[in-house]
Amino acid sequence: MSVLTILISLLFYASGLILIIGVANRIRIYWRTPSPLVIPTTPAPLTRTGVAARLFGEVVFFQSLFRGNKWTWILGWLFHFGMLLVLLRHLRYFTDPIWWWVDLIQWVGVYAGFAMVAGLAGLLVRRLVVERIRYISAPSDHLMLLLLLGIGLSGLMMKHLVHTDIVSVKQFTMGLITFDWQPLPADPLLIIHLLMVATLMIIFPFSKLLHAPGVFFSPTRNMRDTPREQRNLADWAAKLDETRHSGAGE
Repeated sequence: MSVLTILISLLFYASGLILIIGVANRIRIYWRTPSPLVIPTTPAPLTRTGVAARLFGEVVFFQSLFRGNKWTWILGWLFHFGMLLVLLRHLRYFTDPIWWWVDLIQWVGVYAGFAMVAGLAGLLVRRLVVERIRYISAPSDHLMLLLLLGIGLSGLMMKHLVHTDIVSVKQFTMGLITFDWQPLPADPLLIIHLLMVATLMIIFPFSKLLHAPGVFFSPTRNMRDTPREQRNLADWAAKLDETRHSGAGE
């Protein structure tokens, strides 16, 4: 077995652990962080069912972004939906036999790769051209977009320009899952693609990309608008309120 196969295999085990543990820890922090103030963005739903519907609209249709800026909404939706289909298409490398619905969307996933790259390119141009967006953009924002763009472009190049041995790639990925390592094709473009994917997995739990699970914990989105129906107090404020009432009773 080549040194390259060993190094890439170890890298993906490490990056997978960092991704899983990092995201789980961040979700734990989100879960345990108190939200004592009722601050939903109005107009807000009054029921839990309404909150669930609102979150569904935000996650699937980006409703607030649609109301804010139509061009950004188009680019963002192209990127996210394209990336989702690309990820689902890649399940063929991790399943044997391939699930029927994964086989069914293979042709859609090819076009989704172009949509993903187009959306990323538009979002990158937006950060460079729009003055107010450029002013608030940090170097990490540009690097994230460039990394994702590099992953998408290298994947499209392997599909349409510099073909790689996908049978060997699947044997390698299945070997990672079963801990039965198989040789990785010594394809430079494939190596670059995999290194960028591993880099994304490592930095994901510590980056702004964590808004994916974070949206479910946003108090402006997951709260009901019930300040008139229910008084909400922080723990320290409730204790102070009890002290004042007991002092007044004496």
